Amino acid sequence: MNASAFPPARFQSFEEKTDSSQVAPRLAALRAAMKAAGVDAFLIPRADAHRGESVPASEARLAYITAFTGSAGLAVIGANKAGLFVDSRYTLQAPAQTDTALVEVHEVNQGGISPDVKLYVPQGGTLAYDPWLHTPGEVRDLREKLAGHAEIVAHANLVDQVWADRPAPPVSAIEFLGHNRAGRTAQDKIADLHEVLVTEAADAVVLTLPESICWLFNIRGRDVPNTPFVLGFAIVPKSGLPVLYLDAAKINPELVKALDGVAKIEAGTDLPAALAQLGAAQSKVIVDPQSAPAAIADTLGSAGAKVLEKRDPVLGPKSRKNEAELAGMREAHKLDGVALAKFLCWFDAEAPKGELTEIGIVTALEAFRREEESCVDASFDTISGAGPNGAIVHYRVTNKTDRRLNPGELMLLDSGAQYLSGTTDITRTLYTGSVSAEERDRYTRVLKGMIAISAARFPKGTTGAQIDVLARQFLWQDGITYSHGTGHGVGAFLGVHEGPVGIAPRYTTPIEAGNVLSNEPGYYKAGAYGIRIENLIVVQDAEKFPSYLDFETLTLAPIETRLIDMSMLTPSEKDWLNTFHARVWSEIGPRLEGKVKDWLQQATRAI
Repeated sequence: MNASAFPPARFQSFEEKTDSSQVAPRLAALRAAMKAAGVDAFLIPRADAHRGESVPASEARLAYITAFTGSAGLAVIGANKAGLFVDSRYTLQAPAQTDTALVEVHEVNQGGISPDVKLYVPQGGTLAYDPWLHTPGEVRDLREKLAGHAEIVAHANLVDQVWADRPAPPVSAIEFLGHNRAGRTAQDKIADLHEVLVTEAADAVVLTLPESICWLFNIRGRDVPNTPFVLGFAIVPKSGLPVLYLDAAKINPELVKALDGVAKIEAGTDLPAALAQLGAAQSKVIVDPQSAPAAIADTLGSAGAKVLEKRDPVLGPKSRKNEAELAGMREAHKLDGVALAKFLCWFDAEAPKGELTEIGIVTALEAFRREEESCVDASFDTISGAGPNGAIVHYRVTNKTDRRLNPGELMLLDSGAQYLSGTTDITRTLYTGSVSAEERDRYTRVLKGMIAISAARFPKGTTGAQIDVLARQFLWQDGITYSHGTGHGVGAFLGVHEGPVGIAPRYTTPIEAGNVLSNEPGYYKAGAYGIRIENLIVVQDAEKFPSYLDFETLTLAPIETRLIDMSMLTPSEKDWLNTFHARVWSEIGPRLEGKVKDWLQQATRAI
């Protein structure tokens, strides 16, 4: 069955989302608005007010002006030149999408704002920003880096003024999770948050992150692609009912009734007045300086409130999945394991024919996942990189870039799904025929790093920054590495990327039991191939070691063994791989039949 036999993809579009030919006229319109406003430069972040990885079409300002569609970035538009700042994931994508004759692309580290922003603001000039799109921490960082060079001022969003055909904000239905999926009632979670506020001597907290709000109130929505978010804000006082602020178009009698006794519902336009009331009462209000809009902190402070800059207090409890959430995640990975077995069996038969394309591969994988009716979305746009495209870390295939997979090339496939029971994320590097000694060496080093994380046992209090080296050590031994993090947090039918924990030098929050993380070391040779192997893992208390933690692997799909240089694996690494594959066979095999079951038995045989 070739790829054309599958129905068209629904979860992912392959159209070009932007057009670089529009950069020039849009920059001209924005510069005219800047001149009328009396500002010399304007900042355009990728983020919206909720800091989500996926943003609704109405918030895609960076893509509108620069044509760059990556999930992170910042542009500064000056009167005569413009800069686009992206991290290492997008150093190939950004120049390919934007008009580089008009926009200079800079590679920067993740986190913080580059001091090179000043290159686009004249000495003594004015740099304007939308305070709903930047955090207090970012604004302070910006002021420090431009001190003595330019004035930093809050301003209404100038992109919105020139965006004539801006899409309407999203309005999707709100879903309520039952106890079997949430594991705890919203009232119980709110009661715990009340205790935190009392401990912190705070009168209230303002929540702005959709994952925190959705988790706290046991709600989900479809306001953004790939992630079941409801966009809104919430104010939770230290006693009494919270107030949930939503687009007025979402508020109806059924919603108000469903949240009766849990939260009051008000229109989002009422939020500034509520913040002013907290200020008038001289309340002590927690605001996360790394995620909340500066406009919220500014409104509270100017009205008389004492702003307590502390991390969003929902992030920690949310990341520690309870037993119901973990049961859902395990079931989601079993469902995904079935779909992956069907797909990989199909791929193994078709790839050697030399007829598969990147889009055809995405379409086939989605079709196998959609056979399970509880699969409601992809958790992100599938990264389907054939041969040299696999070296583009966050590659997104389009009709323009679609490439045929030639036999003998490596195929990097990073994908995930949103099942009603949980969220998945898996990467496999696939075999299509012959493989070079170098590719086999690199693949084996990546696998050894992935196994080292999977098999790790570590003291409680350890951070992801401390264990990141376990995955890189085998690549470092040969003078090579990868530029992305080794792992990120994953939500339970929420965001496929969530804080506050992960595995990378930037993650300094201790890992705790119940955290779900990705484990995905890789290697990329520009213009040649990419390698990444990823499983999701859950942190658990180590058996027989009371003060230690270790990992349970959630992902249940075979790892390609034909790419391994067996001489490089230690006996313990072979044991880990054989044990993992035996578990895949025992848990997924009974759910399969026919040639797919036969294929899985062969793919999971002991090495």
